[in-house]
Amino acid sequence: MGNRVRDIRKARNMAGTVVAELLNITPQYYYEIERGKKRLSADMAGKLAAHFQVTTDYLLGLSDEPSPNVSAMEEKRDASPLTPKEEKDIARDLERMLSDLESDEALAFHGETLDEESKELLRISLENSMRLAKQLAKQKFTPNKYRK
Repeated sequence: MGNRVRDIRKARNMAGTVVAELLNITPQYYYEIERGKKRLSADMAGKLAAHFQVTTDYLLGLSDEPSPNVSAMEEKRDASPLTPKEEKDIARDLERMLSDLESDEALAFHGETLDEESKELLRISLENSMRLAKQLAKQKFTPNKYRK
């Protein structure tokens, strides 16, 4: 992850101190992120992704595509907005899933439990996936006569 952050920063001809100021952290802390000694918080990853115009998945090493897929973005934009009931359903299901994963064995990697930052990233990823799935299902299964 640090290598990607450094490569993007260098490609944009930015100093690390400028990026550190953008993230509201010390330059030392930022350079430790680049060296892989520190991790990006979800908030910092979001700020960097927005500033560098790449996806957070790319920054975190989850994707090799630096920019989002245009057709996927168009589908997302065209997708029907979620109703308050659907929002509540997503929140309820998300909380249920996360509570099911709270045991020491469920959220562990090689016997080590996940830290709070990783749990938050997992929660964000699950929530986004659930929203997208709900929107795509709504788009796919809503009859044409009811579409706006």
